[in-house]
Amino acid sequence: MCERAAVTGPEHVADHLAQRMQRYDTTLHADLEDLSLNQMQQDAAAARAAAAPARRGDRIGEPFDSGRLAIERHRASYRDLHHTRTAPRPHGLSSTMRIAHLADLHLGFRQFQRLSSAGNNQREADVARAARRAIDLVIEEQPDLVLIAGDVFHQVRPSNPMILYALRELTRLRGALPDTPVVMIAGNHDLPRAAETGCILALFRTVGVQVIEQEATRLSFPDLDLAVLAVPDTLGQPLPALTTDASARFNVLLLHGEVKGVLPEHAAMLDRNPSEVTVEELQQSPWDYVALGHYHVHRQVAERAWYAGSLDYVSSNAWGELADQRQHGVPGKGFVMHDLATGAHRFVPVPAERRFIDLEPIDAHALAPADVDALVADRVRQVPGGLENVVVRLVVREIPRHVARDLDHKAIREYKRRALHFQLDTRKPELVRQRMASGAGGARPSLPMLVRQKLETRVLSNDLDRAAFVSLGMDYLQRVSEPIALAQEPGAEAGFMLTGPDAP
Repeated sequence: MCERAAVTGPEHVADHLAQRMQRYDTTLHADLEDLSLNQMQQDAAAARAAAAPARRGDRIGEPFDSGRLAIERHRASYRDLHHTRTAPRPHGLSSTMRIAHLADLHLGFRQFQRLSSAGNNQREADVARAARRAIDLVIEEQPDLVLIAGDVFHQVRPSNPMILYALRELTRLRGALPDTPVVMIAGNHDLPRAAETGCILALFRTVGVQVIEQEATRLSFPDLDLAVLAVPDTLGQPLPALTTDASARFNVLLLHGEVKGVLPEHAAMLDRNPSEVTVEELQQSPWDYVALGHYHVHRQVAERAWYAGSLDYVSSNAWGELADQRQHGVPGKGFVMHDLATGAHRFVPVPAERRFIDLEPIDAHALAPADVDALVADRVRQVPGGLENVVVRLVVREIPRHVARDLDHKAIREYKRRALHFQLDTRKPELVRQRMASGAGGARPSLPMLVRQKLETRVLSNDLDRAAFVSLGMDYLQRVSEPIALAQEPGAEAGFMLTGPDAP
């Protein structure tokens, strides 16, 4: 009790948690199997209390950090901070300047209903292990600077065990690379809507991470002859002027947001809208490198401007990400190593914890249920290594409802049992879709017609894309209505569901 009472501020948090972490080293390893321990939850709660704003009665006071950042977010100007390293660079300024660029860790992301042996969501454990593997690889690379471009957590209020896990990994990174600055910005998933609530990322300052979560800040590293303009998500507010520091040899822009007109439609999120930036804004100053976060596929979007991509599949549309990776020749998930001095750019893959496999679609036009069953079984047999513990989607196009109803649902349930997740994505014939979306003359309008009309006329804020809004709404309607209709058909089998919009 006395030990816990002593953890009252940032000056005590790091040492206290470091002692705790040493006790977990023999059991925690790289996953979450022991993160459900009550002791760890209590320790993380103490850390959260130290990082959160202090409450006085019902009023929220100033954040704990000594910087006493202004409550007002993202002013048109930005602060300038100067930092020096504790040791000079061993190879001099003129040879190389290697940065590690990571983004979109999304720690705490949960998906599907499968649990680990310790009762944790299995995908949450996968994502945590991916982050640990990335830290291992960054340490091996020995960069001069580490940049983390936002969305460290999947939720604004992550679980206590996940907070402690992140703190443990960042402590390990700082311990292995004590002379390498680590700069982190907040993404749209990290930031609370109310500025006075405080951001949990501030906790990581206690282990030496430069956290920028409130307003754009220029960080200067004189012994590296380098400046970083760190721009966290703006929560819908205008971006500051994106200008370089003429006194620095190297200038890096670190920004979390969506590059307008460049990303595929499925990457646009209608909830928690990210900051938006144009290619023209990125190119108005001579940046040596632009490190972006938000989009989950490694991709160049402008000259010397790159998304690092996420470390795992941490969105609701992994299949769209897989399609993007194939289109751009990206070998999975990982981070970037970029040399500012030479321009050398390299994507570093992080070994996948879980395989995501999008099988070759089936065209069920004019096929009987038994024929479709045979094709489904054939596709399943093609999964390398079998279905066990993988995530699989199989799209069946042009399949009428009566055929889908008579499929071998016992076999489908067995596929689902074997895989971590098996999605049989059945889609009605195109003619039926068109009839659902239009009515005959003099007939009562269909539900899809009414919903589409409502979505097309609803008043929207200027930052929402009308076409994407309508498309998402119609997809939701289809995903809800088809399972209900199928369940009402005579002989419908429990456990089978028509799922999914027309993903890429």
